[in-house]
This record gives sequence, structure tokens and C-alpha cells, in this order.
Amino acid sequence: MPQQPNRKEASRPEVNMPIGGHRPGGFGGRPGGPVAKPKSLLGALLRLWQFVGSERVKLSFVLVLVLVSAGIGLAAPYWIGRAVDAMDGGSGQVDFELLRIVLLSLGAAYLTDACIGFVQGRAMAGIAQRIVLRLRRTLYRKLQKLPLAYFDSRRHGDVMSRLSNDIDNVSNTISQSTTQLMSGLLSIVGALVMMLVLSPMLTLASMITVPLVFGLTRMIARRTRELFKAQQTQLGALNGHIEETITGVQIVQAFNQEQRAISEFNEINVKLRKTSTKAQIWSGLLMPLLSVISNIGFASVAIVGGILGVKGHISVGVIASFMTYSRQFVRPLNDIAATFNVLQSGLAGAERVFEALDEKEEQADKANTIEMKSPAGRVQFDDVTFGYKPGEPILNHISFVAEAGTSTAIIGPTGAGKTTIIQLLTRFYEPTSGKVTIDGRELTEYTRDSLRRNFGVVLQDTYLFSGTIRDNLKYGNPEATDEEMREAAKLANADAFIQRLPNRYETVLTENGGSLSQGQRQLLAIARVMLAKPSMLILDEATSSIDTRTELHIQEALAKLMEGRTSFIIAHRLNTIRDADSIMVIDKGAIVERGSHDQLMDVKGAYYRMMSSMPVRGEASAELANG
Repeated sequence: MPQQPNRKEASRPEVNMPIGGHRPGGFGGRPGGPVAKPKSLLGALLRLWQFVGSERVKLSFVLVLVLVSAGIGLAAPYWIGRAVDAMDGGSGQVDFELLRIVLLSLGAAYLTDACIGFVQGRAMAGIAQRIVLRLRRTLYRKLQKLPLAYFDSRRHGDVMSRLSNDIDNVSNTISQSTTQLMSGLLSIVGALVMMLVLSPMLTLASMITVPLVFGLTRMIARRTRELFKAQQTQLGALNGHIEETITGVQIVQAFNQEQRAISEFNEINVKLRKTSTKAQIWSGLLMPLLSVISNIGFASVAIVGGILGVKGHISVGVIASFMTYSRQFVRPLNDIAATFNVLQSGLAGAERVFEALDEKEEQADKANTIEMKSPAGRVQFDDVTFGYKPGEPILNHISFVAEAGTSTAIIGPTGAGKTTIIQLLTRFYEPTSGKVTIDGRELTEYTRDSLRRNFGVVLQDTYLFSGTIRDNLKYGNPEATDEEMREAAKLANADAFIQRLPNRYETVLTENGGSLSQGQRQLLAIARVMLAKPSMLILDEATSSIDTRTELHIQEALAKLMEGRTSFIIAHRLNTIRDADSIMVIDKGAIVERGSHDQLMDVKGAYYRMMSSMPVRGEASAELANG
């Protein structure tokens, strides 16, 4: 299975800075707080209404069409009743003129209703898609503002499922259910009025079905809502598993874990199938039961109507009209009940979208913050304590100064807090206590965007986007010229292999540069940061995937890149660390040693012991052996 990052040191934030190489999201993050509780049915509907916006005028037009269509539907039974009464079976006289008028009126009405239905459906489809466009755009923008903890505590596939599947369900619900609900409500009210006008006694007989319909709908809707919510959650889990195994397919195959991946997929898929089946069964129960209730209502109307007709209280035409109105009263009840059932799926998706929209965003900049422009780069940690969870500190009262233009190497065992220091420095997290300053100002005094623009990050786990090599190199500096781009590539020793590609800088890369070697991807990542020309650097195992010969060129290039820039280096190789101006050894969230390479080797403490077991290359091995 794909290897998971160490929870104490690795995760995936969104890096909004000149990016050298990183996973989608970056180099840190921790589980966030609890997910907001699902909103109520009414709450979800009210939230959706907020996204209607300018579409309310168009919805008003659709409502007018619905009113006209409902009016036609209510007029038709009346004219049918008139037609029946026009044929007086007792006297043998038939009013052909009235029949002709009725038939022509009914034909014109039904033709008009068909045209209205076409216009109404087309208008509603456009309205639904524009509402969903607004909703999807809002969610995507929200995701860009959420802290790293949100993404680290959720599988990427689940996040993408909210943006795609859940919103698609909302789209289907709006386009299919809105007009049906409006039309149904108008038909119920209109039919009830006409029924009362024609015969209060028959109206009372038909009302026997109303409490049965509402009771049945309430019972089934409560159950289906829970099942559809579970279905969407499990669909998100399935998407998460698919995204994870497809992204890590090389690791899956390398460890011969294909069968395990298939088994886990089948397990999640079976759970989804069972939940979806239950949801569909409960949903499917509604219409047959409603049909039975409807037939009971029609039977009661027929019996009472027959008795009243025999006694001469109402005419046959009235009974015929009333039966039609009774159907128009009961059928919309059934339709609304069925639509309400369908709404559960759409609103379950809407609730998951709103859960994300309700998440707490990354802390906003304070008032009166300033732009960081061309900083000298003096970094100071002053008694900084930080923990991702309350009561579980990762850093304990850390204090150090990195003078402007100097390089600081940070080493230590996994989980010691190395990456956490970088997380605080780039303001992906705020210290629990203490402060971090650059050039004497706390980080909170700078705008977050300008702070991150001044950092260039090169990570061990590189990430390239789908697009050309040119697009990837200019990602951190879109305004750079082609000449500057090629110069950066040459400096990073990437130009040579780029020139051997079929289309050179116009070569299209697949997601994460799958057609390139890991070393080539890392060279492009380093060139990307060089082109961005940041004021400060963060190098996290920046040359770990590069062969010895290439590394010599990269070390020279990085030395030029770091010249005059404050740099922080996280590495596990002696030849990467030894030339740093200062080396900090971190263990259990505290600085246990600090000094130059020679100073720390002379002490023969924690650094000396770590270096003795650290992988070295070439002449570095001999130097270490000589102490």
C-alpha cells in the first residue's frame, strides 16, 4: 500500500509561495478539529437559497410559467365536467356547440401547457447549473483558504468528492425537484379550492388520505435521509481510496500489494453497495404505498359521489370533474412525497458541502499589517512552544537566531520537530507561546502572502503540475522571461536533459511529471525556485534523489543560490550540512546542540554520534573518519 507520512513530521499543506518541489499541499500539517454537525433539512434549504442570488428574477419567471401551467391543469377538469353535462342522457339531447367549444379549449390548453413545460424545463436547467457553478466556485475558493490541518485530516479523494459528486447531486436535485415542488403545491391548493366549490361533502371524503400520506412520507423520509447521508460519506471514502492507490500505484506494485488494494476497495465498495441498496429500497417503498393510499381515496370519493348522485344532490358532470380534481389533489401529494424523498440525496450532498464551507479558515492577517519587501532575513525564535494538539507540545521553549544571509542546518531524528520549525517560520501554524520574528518584526505584522512569497521551498518529495516544462518552471514567477528561465535551468543543471526531450521546454508533462525520473523532477523543482528568486530559502533534502555526479553541480548551484540569502537546510547527509554557518541538533522538541560542523565534531556529543551513522559521499567519508 502507499506509504503514509510520519504523523509527527509530515503532512500536506497548501504552499502559497515560490514552490520548488512538493506534494500537492506541501510539507506539514496536522489533524484539524471536529467536523461541523450536519445541518437540518430546513437549514440546508435556506443555505442553498443564499446561492440563488441573481437567479431569483429568472425563478420568478419560472414561477409565472408554473402558475399558468397549474391554471390550465385546474381548468381542464372543469371543462370536462361541462362536457359530460352537455350530454343529457335522460332527454336524449346533446349540446354539440358546447362540446365543440370544450374540445377546442382543451386542445389549445394542452398544447399551451406542453410549450410551457418545454420553456420551463430549459429555463430551470440553466438556473440550476448557474447556481451549482456559484456553489462549486465558492467551495473551491474556500478550500484555498482552509488551513493545512483540514487537508491533513481528510483523504484527498473525500475532499474532491465534495467538490464533484456532492455538488452534482445538488445540481440534479435543483433541476429536477424545484419546479415539481412549486407545481405540486399550486396544484394541491387549487384542486382543494375547486373541490370545496364543487362539493364540500366529497372533499371531506377525499381528505381521508392526507394524514396517511404525510405519516408515511415522514417515516420513510427520516430513514432515507440517514441512508443517503451515509451513502455520500462512503462514496467519499471510496474516492479517497481510489485516489490514494492510483497516485501510489508504483508503491502498491513494488510491495506486491495489488491484492490488498483490491480487497480494501471491495470492502469499501460492498459497504457502499449495501447502504445504497437500503437507501433505494426505502426510497422505492414510497411510491407503491402511496399508490395504494391514492386508490383508497378514489374509492371513497366514488362511493360518496355515487350516493350523492343517486339522491340528486350533484350531477354526473360534477362527479367526473371532482374525480379529476381528486386525482390532481392526491397525485401532487404523492409527487411531493417522492420528490421530498429524492431531496434527501441532494441535501445530504449539500450538507457535506456546507460542512466544508463552515470550516474555520486560515487566520486572517491583523489590521495594519505590512508587505514584506526585500527583507534582510534575520530570523529569531524567542521562547517558542508549539503543539498540534493541546497538552502535547512538539517544540518546547525553542530560542535561536539566524543572522541575515547565513545558512542554518537543522538535523535530528524523525519526529524531533524539524519540519515544525519550518511550519512556524512560514506561518502555516501559529506558536502556542513565544514569538517568531524576521528583521525584528513578528510574523503576524507581515501579510501572510508577502511572507510566503519571500520564501523558496525545495523539498525531497517533488511535485510537478500537468502542463509544459515552461509552465512548471514559471509557476513561481510567471513574469520571468524565457532567457531567465533557461538561465535558471542551466544553473540547476536541468537544461541538458531538457534539450534532449522531444519538444524541449514545450514538452508536456503528465501529472507530477510521471514521464521523468525522480532526479530530473527534482532538478526542475530546484530550477523553479531559482527562477522565483526568493529572499529566503528552505531546503528539505533537496538533493536526496540526485546521483553523486549531478549532486556536485547542484551543490555548487545551491551555494550560489544561498549566497546572501538566509537559508534553512533539513538534511541527513554530511556533505549537505557541513558547510552550513550554523547547525542545530533537535531532539524531542528542544535544541540539544548548536554550532559549526567542526565545533560540534570536537564536542563529540549528539551531533558526532549522528554523523557517525549518517550516509556520506566521496571525500566526506574520509573527513568524517579523521574526526
